[in-house]
Amino acid sequence: MALPFLRPSTIFGGGMRGGMRRAASAIASKKLMLPSHHLPLPHHVASKPSSRAAALSALNFSLAQLAVQTTTGTANADHCYSPQRRGRGGQNLHQHQQQQQQRALSSSPSSQLSCQRQPPLGEPITYLSLNNLRDNPGAVKKKRRVGRGIGSSKGKTCGRGHKGQKSRAGGGVHPTFEGGQTKFYKRMPKIGKMKNAEFKLNLIPLNVGRVQDYVTMGRLRPERKDGVITMRDFVNAGMFPSSSIKTGVKLLGDGREYVKDKLLIEVSFASASAIDAIESKGGMVTTVHYNRLALRALLKPHKFPSKPEVMLTREYGDGVDASELDVHDTHLLPRRAPLPSTCLTIPIIRRGYLNPKVQLERKKRGLKDL
Repeated sequence: MALPFLRPSTIFGGGMRGGMRRAASAIASKKLMLPSHHLPLPHHVASKPSSRAAALSALNFSLAQLAVQTTTGTANADHCYSPQRRGRGGQNLHQHQQQQQQRALSSSPSSQLSCQRQPPLGEPITYLSLNNLRDNPGAVKKKRRVGRGIGSSKGKTCGRGHKGQKSRAGGGVHPTFEGGQTKFYKRMPKIGKMKNAEFKLNLIPLNVGRVQDYVTMGRLRPERKDGVITMRDFVNAGMFPSSSIKTGVKLLGDGREYVKDKLLIEVSFASASAIDAIESKGGMVTTVHYNRLALRALLKPHKFPSKPEVMLTREYGDGVDASELDVHDTHLLPRRAPLPSTCLTIPIIRRGYLNPKVQLERKKRGLKDL
């Protein structure tokens, strides 16, 4: 039968002196066996365990070494077990020793140093969310709080001084103030135009009653072959000079009760009452867009070069007589300017020349394409 190993609690239980006595008695009676790695005994004592005096003298030396090992932490605090004895939870001695070695390796300074020497895994990745949403460091500068004592450099009067216009709340001097004399921008002459002057429409008002009067007198006659009255016809009739037409003519409805003829009119703008007065007698009103160059080509086509005979022959065939054509067809006129983007959505009530219904009606009447 194998003897159990000597346990530290058996030695030191009840005091050092009592424990030494009990250990010596147990060794002498061969009830305990001292492990060679914990309590090394001399060879002559181990061979004669029955001698109590020799065992006690040898045990004093071994117990002193065991006490030193226990206090410095080199001795194991756990108990030693025999191979036959089961440990905690039914573990044998081999498993218990492996667990002790793992614990010693994990708690040793060398293992901690090795953990510290591991290469970094890289910069941590953070995701933007509401709890970490903030400005970059230094993006927002903290505002100085004034009126917080002399230690803040902006206390009491807050850097404004005593009294005066610039010390009042909301007070101050305008940047253009020159001490009372006339300001610089007021001393300069007024030059240039208004910001919206280029978009201003200088339209000539023309009532339908006056148009009917000139037609009745025989002074207003259409120049075109399709019988359409244009702004050039108004100028030729002497209703107003061509130099007065800056942006166009607007047809108004005053004198609508005098309209009795079937009139076909092309102007820049027309009111709803004028359109009703003309269309009620079977006529038609078409609003056409003219820029400055288009107005010049309409009012004064002779200012532009005439078309050569070859071009007239290619367009109208052989044997064409230039006197039988309209004056606008015999001159090289510029291409019509596109309509502004603000006028592309003109409704049918304005009778715009780009409206599909207006174009279809002009086709039915056999009018000239614009």
